[in-house]
Amino acid sequence: MKTSGEHAINMVDDAKELAAYRRGDTAALGRLVAKYQRPLFSFLSRFAANPDEANDWFQETWVRAIRNMNFFRQKNLPGWLFRIAHNLAVDAARRRRPEESLDAAPPGSPAPLGELLPAAGLSPAAVVAGHDLGQQITAAVNRLPFEQREVFWLRMDAGLPFKEIARLQRCSLNTALGRMQYALTRLRAALGPAYRELQDSAP
Repeated sequence: MKTSGEHAINMVDDAKELAAYRRGDTAALGRLVAKYQRPLFSFLSRFAANPDEANDWFQETWVRAIRNMNFFRQKNLPGWLFRIAHNLAVDAARRRRPEESLDAAPPGSPAPLGELLPAAGLSPAAVVAGHDLGQQITAAVNRLPFEQREVFWLRMDAGLPFKEIARLQRCSLNTALGRMQYALTRLRAALGPAYRELQDSAP
């Protein structure tokens, strides 16, 4: 999880690369693509049917970003990129399951959020498939409704703050927190003793 100082430096670096790209330095764009490749592709992979589809979405994210790069005036480049990726995932989910609501607020949970919420930014070794715990987590999260699943991966994979997740999902901060709380409650019930291992694996 980035500190506020690291986040500010990150945005300054992005602004410099964007300025260089607008001056005609195509290598600057390549550095931005490489910088955000892992978190973006990891997030998209959670919702794609297969790696080829995730790769198509990743490329489409950058196509749309490049198409509108000259109009981009925000300071938060990763937030903008994840907004594009989010829209692609939502569109695909609606095509596959048009009857599923993507806007319904989750039911509440009696457990306090502070008791449930592990630190963000789990190491890939603790989450990705290939490890028993990672496979259990992925299987349990995949059973969640779209909104809770998305909040979980945006927080754990991308490390986005809840304020940014709420902005991306166009919901209140409390709703975003509630969705994460719901997801973690379900995970605790599904994983049993392994849930403690999930918390202990966070840096």
